[in-house]
Amino acid sequence: MKYALFLGCTIPVRLNNYEISARKVAETLGIELVDLKGAGCCGSPALWSIDETSALAIAAWNISIAEDSGLDIMALCTGCSEILEKANKKLKENPQLASKINQILKNVKREFKGSIEVKHFIKVLAEDFGIDNIKKFIKKRFKGLKVAVHYGCHLLRPSDILKFDNPENPAVLDKLVEITGAESIYWPLKLWCCGAPILAIDEKISLSMARAKIESAKESGADCIVTVCPFCQIQLDALQPEISRIAGKQYNIPVLLYPQLLGLAMGFAPEELGLDLNKIPADNLLSFLSKV
Repeated sequence: MKYALFLGCTIPVRLNNYEISARKVAETLGIELVDLKGAGCCGSPALWSIDETSALAIAAWNISIAEDSGLDIMALCTGCSEILEKANKKLKENPQLASKINQILKNVKREFKGSIEVKHFIKVLAEDFGIDNIKKFIKKRFKGLKVAVHYGCHLLRPSDILKFDNPENPAVLDKLVEITGAESIYWPLKLWCCGAPILAIDEKISLSMARAKIESAKESGADCIVTVCPFCQIQLDALQPEISRIAGKQYNIPVLLYPQLLGLAMGFAPEELGLDLNKIPADNLLSFLSKV
């Protein structure tokens, strides 16, 4: 099993713990990841809303690099996977549009052919590798750990294009969490946006949305939050001290990226999964682990 790894912009610069843990988990499962040399920004959800042609051209540039290797793309960032999947589908279904974009790409000697697929890391784990197969690699199980699963917006929507899980009642990430022995709990704001998209526009509203989510998770009895979106992790983890300062109380709820949780259940030490790079310490979660 082999994929072209698309890291995007945010993960290499601000979230090395995501890359570290994902690579460690993939290597253990026998999933080979090939770096996409020359890849850049995915095309950006923000740019897509302003200049779709430019976003398509940028996305097609990246897809064409993967096409040269003959490998499907595996993205870690949910925003990147959404943009690349949307662009790939749109260009494949519209030859006239693909021709227009290829005229742009001709200036940099690239061409979109439409010969590969784009998948998020979670899709690869759940659909290509298989949840039952992952269970064979579990060496330790969490006992009594209650997890608030946060999907974020871009993993599920637009659902007519991504066709991943039920956007109104998703379950795949919950199932992936529970193979570690942890319990995925019900919490009222599970499907709410974390507020990250408007952070640069209205910080007050953005952080109030994040605060509401954190409080919902805490009040529902969660020991930690687990997500697969880099922006959501930054919003709920890195900005949590500021949210606590504004609220006048300490939340101290760890926010893990899924491969960090899975990696712990696979027997890796916290530092091997970049947990020392998380803002909110997750040391207390280790007490829930026991050997299989």
